[in-house]
Amino acid sequence: MKKLIDELRRGWQGISQPPLLYSTVFAAGCLALSTIARWGVAQIRPDVFFTPYFPAVFLAAAIGGARIGIATAIAGGALGVFVNFSSATADSARFALLLMFWAVCGLAIWGVERYRTIVARQREDSKRLTQEEEYRKLLVEELQHRLKNKTSTIHAVLHQVLQDQPQIWGSIDRRLRALSATDDLIARLDGSGCDIKDMLRSELGPYGHVRFNLNGDSLFLPAKLAVSLALIFHELATNAGKYGAFSSARGLLQVSWSVSEDRLNLTWDETEGPVIEKVGPPGFGTKLLQSALRAFDGKTEVRYLKTGVHCTMQCKIPAS
Repeated sequence: MKKLIDELRRGWQGISQPPLLYSTVFAAGCLALSTIARWGVAQIRPDVFFTPYFPAVFLAAAIGGARIGIATAIAGGALGVFVNFSSATADSARFALLLMFWAVCGLAIWGVERYRTIVARQREDSKRLTQEEEYRKLLVEELQHRLKNKTSTIHAVLHQVLQDQPQIWGSIDRRLRALSATDDLIARLDGSGCDIKDMLRSELGPYGHVRFNLNGDSLFLPAKLAVSLALIFHELATNAGKYGAFSSARGLLQVSWSVSEDRLNLTWDETEGPVIEKVGPPGFGTKLLQSALRAFDGKTEVRYLKTGVHCTMQCKIPAS
C-alpha cells in the first residue's frame, strides 16, 4: 500500500508516471467513485449524466498521464450514456452533451500535460542550478584556500627579507594583515551579514584608528549587500593608501551614512590628502565602483576635489 501511495505521489508531482497497472486501477477507482456520486446526484437531478466524471478524468490524467486520461474520458462518457439511474433513455441531447464532455476533457488533459511539462522543466533547471551553485562554492573555497597560502608565503618571504628593518616591516605587515582580514570578511559575509561599523573598522583599522571617523548609527547589512559594499570599501581604502588621504601624514577620512525608509545613503570623504592633478582612464576599480550597487537599485558617484576624493553611494537595503 505504501508503495502504491508513493507511486501515485510521484505521478501527481510529475516526477514519474506509475506503472500501467497502478494507473489503470487508480482510474477505475476514480470512475467507480464518480459513478457512485452520480447515483447520489440522480436522486435529485436524474438528468446529470457526465458532470461527476470530470474529477475522475482530471485525476487520472494528473496521475497516469494523457493516455490514461483519454481512456478515462472515453469510459466516463460511455458510462454517462449507457448507465441510467432513471427511466430516461439516451437521446440526441445526451449525445450532444457527450461531445461537449469530451471536448472539455480534452482541454483538461492538455492543461494537465502542459503543467507536467513545465514542472518537469523547472525541476531540471532547479537541479542544474543547484549543481552549478555547489560547483561555484567548491571553486570559491579552493580559490580562497590558494589565496591564503599565497598571502602566507608572501608574508613569510617579506618578513625574512625585512627582519633587520623593523619600521618598514611593521608598515608592510599591517597592510598584509589588512588584505587577509578583508578576504576573510568577504568570505564570511557570503552566507550571513554584518554591521557596517564592523566592516569599516576591519577594512580601515590597519591605516590607524586616528585616521578615520565613522559617523552613523549601527546598521546590519544583509549578506549580498554586505559583500558588495565590502568590495567597494576595499577599493576605496586601497586607493586612499596609494594616492589619497592615507598616503599623506595628515590625511583624514570621514565615512557617514544614514537610512531613509529602505534606502542607504553613504558618503566617503577624504581630506588633507595630496592634490590629484590627473585622473587616469577608468580601470577595473572604477568599473567596480560604478556597477557594484546596480543590483540594489543603487549608484556610486566619485568626485576628485582639491581636498581629496569624495564618493557618495545610494542603494536599497534588501530584506534580511
